[in-house]
Amino acid sequence: QTQLVESGGGLVQPGGSLRLSCAGSLDYYRVGWFRQAPGKEREGVSCISYPGTKTKYAASVKGRFTISRDNVRKKVYLEKNSLKPEDTAVYYCAADRKAHSDGCSVADSNDWTDAWGQGIQVTVSS
Repeated sequence: QTQLVESGGGLVQPGGSLRLSCAGSLDYYRVGWFRQAPGKEREGVSCISYPGTKTKYAASVKGRFTISRDNVRKKVYLEKNSLKPEDTAVYYCAADRKAHSDGCSVADSNDWTDAWGQGIQVTVSS
């Protein structure tokens, strides 16, 4: 199993941008981003298949977030634009090698069992 390390979090003003990175030995892994805000359940944000032909987004971030991967540098990125205060959360990346019929999905976090990162805080506030 691989180990995942997130980076790139921090404080950003509403309307701003931030790029999160997830690093690890990601060959043959689909990778997903999840987030959990205080007092709320963890929710799926986005995912990308291996080697990167399919991507999925939650309705709440579609059009604002972009997921991508660099298989040479062994990183997956989550580019976040037009950030809103409700995007404030701890963001986690997850990886799994099990095949998925549709490339990947973040509908069920229980489907991601191989590896999880430690999480990184993103705060959107003025």
